[in-house]
Amino acid sequence: MRGVLQLSPDVQAELETRAARGYPDETCGLLLGVNGAGSFHVLSQHPARNLNRERAADRFELDPVDYLAAEQAAAAAGIKVIGVWHTHPDHPARPSETDRQMAWPGWSYLILSVTAGGVVDIRSWRLADHDFYEEEVRHG
Repeated sequence: MRGVLQLSPDVQAELETRAARGYPDETCGLLLGVNGAGSFHVLSQHPARNLNRERAADRFELDPVDYLAAEQAAAAAGIKVIGVWHTHPDHPARPSETDRQMAWPGWSYLILSVTAGGVVDIRSWRLADHDFYEEEVRHG
């Protein structure tokens, strides 16, 4: 299995800005776009509040109000929520066991590794048969 997540420069810049601003806590949001044959095109992102305040440095919990707003924004634009983005402060852009337990099949999970100096890596993952596999991220 190998999917492709197409990420526009504008969306990537927005994500990198949000990741840097949120550091050292995890930041999160939804990816809005369209699904193609093995490819997923992110047309915009919708930020969400991280409700996990006790472990904000290494966990996130999407605010359901923000999730609903993302669904409504996607519907209004004629697109869909196709995934989740979140940061891993001072850790690699690989899904954790907690990420796997919370993931839904069929969605992209874009992870931005961020340090005090900014974003150092961006990788995307999809859940299949209880395990993640990596998607290629195409920029541009």
